[in-house]
Amino acid sequence: MKPPFPDYDPKREDEKSLADADAAADAVEPPKLFDENDAAGDTEEVAQISRLRDVPFRMLVPNLITLGAICSGLTSVRMAWEDRWELAIVAIVFAAILDALDGRVARFLKSSSSFGEQLDSLADFVNFGVAPALVLYLWTLNDLKALGWMAALIFAICGCLRLARFNVMLDDPDRPGWQVDFFTGVPAPAGALLVLLPVYLGILGLEQNTTVAIFTALYMLFIGFLMVSSIPTWSGKRAGARVSRGLVLPVMLGLMVLIVVLFSYPWMTLTCFAAIYLSTIPFSYSDFSKREARDAAEAAAASSGDGDA
Repeated sequence: MKPPFPDYDPKREDEKSLADADAAADAVEPPKLFDENDAAGDTEEVAQISRLRDVPFRMLVPNLITLGAICSGLTSVRMAWEDRWELAIVAIVFAAILDALDGRVARFLKSSSSFGEQLDSLADFVNFGVAPALVLYLWTLNDLKALGWMAALIFAICGCLRLARFNVMLDDPDRPGWQVDFFTGVPAPAGALLVLLPVYLGILGLEQNTTVAIFTALYMLFIGFLMVSSIPTWSGKRAGARVSRGLVLPVMLGLMVLIVVLFSYPWMTLTCFAAIYLSTIPFSYSDFSKREARDAAEAAAASSGDGDA
């Protein structure tokens, strides 16, 4: 009689199990390591990041102007080292002109950036703190040895502190809008042009001696004090924003005369600029005090009105 079940063969069962396993493995699709849609998305994302890393040239223009100002300021030190005093002064004046241009160019091209602001602050310290101090030291302060070097260091430190305070005050949200017409203390570019007054006078014929060196050191400390002081000075930021039609021709004529006089009599013009600027400080302080008193009176009136209500 034939048995109802076939004889058990372990070898054949193992082969059958392996065959079933291979068939099951062939039936299962391997997982896709890269999805075509995801790959296309990744390619688009990489292209977008690449586009974001590409900086428009207009963003570089203000920074290039600032770097040019730094080169001009450092060149003034070299000119002073070589006793070429006229070129040393011209280099600092040119750095001041570039400093006035870079911010306006950045606003015009809409290319302002935090990097540009920090670079501008460093440039101002080099051009209007370090460079004038070294020029004056090489001009006459070296006659005083260590005392002259101390005066130069103090002036440079005052310039650094003045710039740091200016950067902090930019973030003050409670500052009244009218205070944009004033600087707190003498700005760094104006301070650099003011502190070089002894060099202007020396080029005009003032003899160098110990008395002049002492006066220069004291005058340098005085200008450094004005830079770090809280004395308000006119900024002139909104002075030329708009000009009435009747004053267009007189203003253009006045600017042309100023440029001609500056090129014809540069040292006398710079000396007059320093004297006029220093003489305006009491008037700017008086104007600031009047506006501040007016704000205080308006605030007091508003508070009393709220109390009555």
